[in-house]
Amino acid sequence: MIEAQAPGKLYIAGEYAVVETGYPAILVALDQFIRVRVSPSHGYGTIYSQQYKENSIHWRRKGNQIVLDNRDNPFHYILSAIRITEEYVQLQTQRPLTTYDLTIDSDLDSVDGKKYGLGSSAAVTVATIKALCQFYNLAITKNTLFKLAAIAHFEVQGNGSLGDIAASVYGGWIAYHSFDREWLLVARQQLSLEQLLATDWPQLAIEQLTPPPALKLVIGWTGSPASTSRLVDAVSLIKAQKHQGYQAFLTASKDCIHQLITGFKNHDLAQIKAGIRANRQILSNLAQISQVDIETPLLTRLIDIAEEMEAAAKTSGAGGGDCGIAITDSDTAATTIRNQWQAHGIKPLALQVHTITE
Repeated sequence: MIEAQAPGKLYIAGEYAVVETGYPAILVALDQFIRVRVSPSHGYGTIYSQQYKENSIHWRRKGNQIVLDNRDNPFHYILSAIRITEEYVQLQTQRPLTTYDLTIDSDLDSVDGKKYGLGSSAAVTVATIKALCQFYNLAITKNTLFKLAAIAHFEVQGNGSLGDIAASVYGGWIAYHSFDREWLLVARQQLSLEQLLATDWPQLAIEQLTPPPALKLVIGWTGSPASTSRLVDAVSLIKAQKHQGYQAFLTASKDCIHQLITGFKNHDLAQIKAGIRANRQILSNLAQISQVDIETPLLTRLIDIAEEMEAAAKTSGAGGGDCGIAITDSDTAATTIRNQWQAHGIKPLALQVHTITE
């Protein structure tokens, strides 16, 4: 039996802007994983997950028709990952494709199946590709793994930056500049997979960062799962309607993230904390012009509690629920923040940054 794993992620800063080509964000990989096991089978293959066996499906109306939204259905990411990996296998080896059983196990959801917002769809895509490459005895670089997983994920979701894929592939703290997804749509039709993997993707940049030794990352979950796909869709509606305000948001976000990256490179914790606070305000301005509820009341409480302890705090990811983060340099402050969050109905998540060395 083959087993591979991929970590979950959290956005630290740069949300929403990163969906635009070339715009940066900072993410971190966490020590909670999706694990995929592959074993040979005969006749029929299976895909099984204890967590996903009762997965919910979102739907909407289009006229009188019910249209399913499959972007939050993890099996679609698994199937897309299988398709792209087997296309890659056929390029690299003469070995015939076989049937197999896939078993998926996840740490990235709560015990009652609610999502923490840790990038489960990205992690299951990456872990599936890693496991199948091992199954077919194919060595794979991180760069190739990222590209295969990005293609597979984007063909299901259709939006987003793919930064969560980068975090699951590279691990640790990363600065991620999003590539041109419109280019990928065209290139996927016009280039072979071999050519696509060998080509530099426009404006893609992934850089690993080293945090200051004193930096403590504290994570809290509000217990209210949010749909990143639908929140990103909602914000995208203001691009034409409020072009000037949206462009101002993009510029401010880019400047803020570049300052944060400089703070990491200089091991300047004060600069990092200032950048976290600035990014919170930038997202607040976006919420006002888009009328999207990014910072819910419970996320505001999460942030206020952390700020009372002189930590820098903000929402993580698309907001609308899910997680918030705090940055501090004090173990005492981190413990107090966790205790106060717990007292206010916010679940502290005992997560650490996960580095990938291979």
